[in-house]
Amino acid sequence: MTGKKVLIVGGVAGGASAAARLRRLDEDAHIVLFERDPYISFANCGLPYYIGGSIADRSKLLVQTPEGMRSRFNIDVRTGSEVVALDPASRTVRVRSVEHGEYTESYDAVILSPGAKPIRPNLPGIDSSRIYTLRNIPDTDRIKTKVTAEGTRSAIVIGGGFIGVEMAENLREAGLSVSLVEAAPQILAPFDAEMTAPLAQELEAHGIDLHLSEMVASFADTENGITVRLASGQELHAEMALLAIGVTPDTAFLKESGLAFGPRGHILVNERMETNLESVFAVGDAIEVKDFVNGSQTAVPLAGPANKQGRIAADNVCGLGTTYKGSQGTAVIKVFGMTGAATGNNEKTLQRLGIPYHVVHVHPGSHAGYYPGATPISLKLLFNAEGKVLGSQATGYNGVEKRIDDMATIIRLRGTVADLTELELSYAPPYSSAKDPVNMAAYAAENVLAGLTDVFTTAELVRRDAATTLLIDVRTAMEHANGHIPDSVNIPVDELRGRLQELDPSKEIWVYCQVGLRGYTASRILAQKGFRVRNLTGGYKTWQLSRYTPGKHTAAPAAPITTATMTAVPETAAASAPPAPVSVSVSDEPDAVLDACGLCCPGPLLQVKKQIDGMEQGQILKVTASDPGFYEDIQAWARMTRNSLLSAAKLSGGLIEAVLRKRETDAGAPAVAGSGTPLESQQPAGNRASTMVVFSGDLDKAIASFIIANGAAASGKKVTMFFTFWGLNIIRRPDKIKVKKDLFGTMFGAMLPRGSGKLGMSRMNMLGAGPKMIRQLMRSKNVSSLEELIHSALEQGVEIVACQMSMDLMGITREELIDGVQFGGVGHYLGRAEMAGHNLFI
Repeated sequence: MTGKKVLIVGGVAGGASAAARLRRLDEDAHIVLFERDPYISFANCGLPYYIGGSIADRSKLLVQTPEGMRSRFNIDVRTGSEVVALDPASRTVRVRSVEHGEYTESYDAVILSPGAKPIRPNLPGIDSSRIYTLRNIPDTDRIKTKVTAEGTRSAIVIGGGFIGVEMAENLREAGLSVSLVEAAPQILAPFDAEMTAPLAQELEAHGIDLHLSEMVASFADTENGITVRLASGQELHAEMALLAIGVTPDTAFLKESGLAFGPRGHILVNERMETNLESVFAVGDAIEVKDFVNGSQTAVPLAGPANKQGRIAADNVCGLGTTYKGSQGTAVIKVFGMTGAATGNNEKTLQRLGIPYHVVHVHPGSHAGYYPGATPISLKLLFNAEGKVLGSQATGYNGVEKRIDDMATIIRLRGTVADLTELELSYAPPYSSAKDPVNMAAYAAENVLAGLTDVFTTAELVRRDAATTLLIDVRTAMEHANGHIPDSVNIPVDELRGRLQELDPSKEIWVYCQVGLRGYTASRILAQKGFRVRNLTGGYKTWQLSRYTPGKHTAAPAAPITTATMTAVPETAAASAPPAPVSVSVSDEPDAVLDACGLCCPGPLLQVKKQIDGMEQGQILKVTASDPGFYEDIQAWARMTRNSLLSAAKLSGGLIEAVLRKRETDAGAPAVAGSGTPLESQQPAGNRASTMVVFSGDLDKAIASFIIANGAAASGKKVTMFFTFWGLNIIRRPDKIKVKKDLFGTMFGAMLPRGSGKLGMSRMNMLGAGPKMIRQLMRSKNVSSLEELIHSALEQGVEIVACQMSMDLMGITREELIDGVQFGGVGHYLGRAEMAGHNLFI
């Protein structure tokens, strides 16, 4: 084996890995590495991040230099040398060298690693100098120069694959306005459509202009840029365009060599990376490999597989007999603050190949919910009837890639859903939950395999026959009112047992909840009562993701906002339509900083209002929150309260940061509830007041009442809560007050719960265990207790009115109610209701 002459055609991942491995195996081998560019080994996956500025030092992209390769591994590195032909009969290659001209080089073995090149479609204007592609360091330098040039303000990215999305993000990070055009109805083809929705929304939230299901018809240079005409007739204009519609194997120089090629021009190899030609091996993006999951031939242009293939080719040059068992396409992508990751087959692949499968969706937290900063993960698991794991995808802000790595490991070991349930993964509250999201997905899959539940998908929902099925929303009435799947009937799961008579037993019952868990509970109830039932896997949240279309998210400013580039909504602006931004002085630093991380809605808004109320006019507050809804909530709150929102940004890790300036008082601005202004002088307009009648004395309904009241008050509304009959128990003092009562008053006083701490549940009271459980759950989720919500409402100026007539009937005196309660009758309530935009009865 010693003394063998091995030629390696192409460096980067596959070729450079093969060269290093060969030298370690055979110190005496004569190894020649040909590379037509000056760079033999560079971090091609890092190129977009250098263009965007995340990687500041260009030299860090260079993994290995020709000089370093020569000195450490004694390899004959020949840069500026392009192999233009392979002659297996004479066992030579023909080389075209910048320095030495054209010559031939003999070999004992050759490893081909030519890679793949960007596809350039034959379209009018395709040869424009303003159209760029990204493959190597010289490409990177050209793009970086253009991006940083004076006058470059915008870019159009053609293609929504990994390179296209990464480049769109990084061009945006570099300060450009970016449009992304994709011919398919989704970005990122390795994912299924509903799993790309959060990533597409993240692009839009950061100002990327998405054009899905759009094909490019032509390019045309203009005086200062380029026009991209779409097949729909729409025209986009920018200073530059980047083409990223895919890659094709760079193998044209091998067409006359006798090598066997696949239908798309990839080199065919066996499991030892051997081609059909003796002593000729091939690795990397130019070859076809076996799909590890389904066994078909495929191409996977990823750095990880290329490095492994280079090592295996070197092993077999040296006779070790190592084999490559296929690729499963494990990949991960950063999309601003979010992460998407996938492994194995997706639904499109399984359907194309006719492979039967099951699917489940889950939406667990990234770590324990009671530890601050937990954010949701959307996790999809595909498996067959035997439980074999076929593929998985996930999106979220934290912990996404490690869950997909778990899935990838199980797939590589030919594991099953049962194996996933038994994985013992590391756990501490800041990192995970006792039941890891991977375990949770496996439990859902195990229930399907065991026949404990029959699930349906959002795709099946589209084909649902309304004549033979009944669609039931088992969430609460409030959740249903806030949004639901059309044609669904609302029967909350806690009421289901008592309302079975409303269901038609001749129809199949299709149930759904928010994420699937309550739907599963409902399906078990119904199945054991003799109904045919199915549950929507992933629930309403997955249905929402499946219906995503571009254009529904507000674009962020063209560059990240700092205190040096803040924009403001002036206090004189109309609340319904914020005007164009105005400049804010560079010297405007925050006067106060608020950390609202770990609080659930409406907690962050309550903290913001409390902080703002204690500040002087014109002072600036910077707030950070982890509640996903805060990004939209704070924008609406600022408009309603007429405080200036200087910036709102989604940070890494799912955090949201907002900067606000307390409004200056002006005669035209409406008063804000809780500001100390007398109610009579506020005269709130209908859309700035809210009233509710609280009739129920149940704990869960009391909590809901005060959450709504606090949220409305924090948004600047004047809120009146009118407590009548059993609702009076909520605002009773917890301690016994000595007052004179008649017989009926004394009897009622003895029977009724004394104060909020004694309230029972409307459902699942369980002899008093239910209230204790809900209070413990609220503490673990950082949700304020009912008592804290009542205190907060009073602090915000919520008007709490006790119905005098109900008090008289039930023998409740004023002394028995908490401080801050007002007293009135129906006229008082009707007067407030007249000024309100809406009235609630609870």
